[in-house]
Amino acid sequence: MASQNEYTISTDRALLDVDAVHAFLTSSYWSEGISRERLVEAIESSLPFGVYRGDEQVGFARAITDYVTFAYLADVYIEEDHRGHGLSKLLIHTMVEHPRLRGLRRWMLGTRDAHGLYAQYGFIPLADGPRWMERPNRNAYAQAARS
Repeated sequence: MASQNEYTISTDRALLDVDAVHAFLTSSYWSEGISRERLVEAIESSLPFGVYRGDEQVGFARAITDYVTFAYLADVYIEEDHRGHGLSKLLIHTMVEHPRLRGLRRWMLGTRDAHGLYAQYGFIPLADGPRWMERPNRNAYAQAARS
């Protein structure tokens, strides 16, 4: 667990306020429309980090990882009312220095607007972008809701 002033960061799943995480993520550009059920599955399949002020969850992120070689940094946010206190930096630092994640060969992430934050922790644009590929499914959440 990491702390800064009145804020703490924990990987304890029992502390997570999934409704608060869902409320934020469902309106974010990267998880718009995700169902609560899909979010619960995603959290169960990753290492979640909650940011708290007392009992209130004010931020979240998760590492999708094999714990040996690779992690994908996902769903990072701090509630707007709690921004400006260095919490994003504390959160990313806590994640990359977590004992189970510290020795990974590679971290990856996707961001539209926070390149400067991640650069402070060693993230750089892909050196060999053409080597990397993706298989996007823009309707994944809608398809899951219908099944």
